[in-house]
Amino acid sequence: MIKLMLVDDHAILRDGLRNLLEIESDIQVVGEAISGEEAVFKVKECNPDVVLMDINMPKMNGVEVTGILKKLYPEKKILVLTMHSHDEYFMAAIREGADGYLLKDAPFDQVIDAIRTVAKGESVIHPSMTKKLLSFHQQKNQEGEDQALTEREKEVLQCLVDGLSNKEIAEVLFISDKTVKIHVSKIFKKLNVKSRSQVVIYAVQHQLVNLPETT
Repeated sequence: MIKLMLVDDHAILRDGLRNLLEIESDIQVVGEAISGEEAVFKVKECNPDVVLMDINMPKMNGVEVTGILKKLYPEKKILVLTMHSHDEYFMAAIREGADGYLLKDAPFDQVIDAIRTVAKGESVIHPSMTKKLLSFHQQKNQEGEDQALTEREKEVLQCLVDGLSNKEIAEVLFISDKTVKIHVSKIFKKLNVKSRSQVVIYAVQHQLVNLPETT
């Protein structure tokens, strides 16, 4: 059972999401918050597996809350669900550790799938934001040198950027799921990232992988 907390200041949206989620046998809404401050307090109280987070909220926005929660509870998965498609919100949320980023125009089935995906430790990015990500180039160079990735780790990293799950990576590279997890963990440590979303951004920014052509 996936324990979920809703964080949004719009009561109608929260009620609608809760009613739809109650139909799902593997998802349980364990709490709600109408502000960023309340969200920080209630995560400790409700102990959710996944937090469905809005960005535009009073006093403390969802990006700030994501950063705080990831520092306090790094094991919690945070899926941003927002109307904002601006690059700065998207990149900021991912940098703060968000495990996924969806726009509110996404079909409900896609939201459900995203909740299940991030609960498993994988990342989700709205299709329109993926194109923004692939076209984004960081101008600043990172200070210092990263520990070099092995050839196998580079292959796994390419698969992560291609959006493959651990199971799919295992099939493509003819290795076990357990071995994939070990490689992913080492990549995270070497690149100093905390989530799949962050590792994808890092790889794109530092041109560590081959990118698909965008139109």
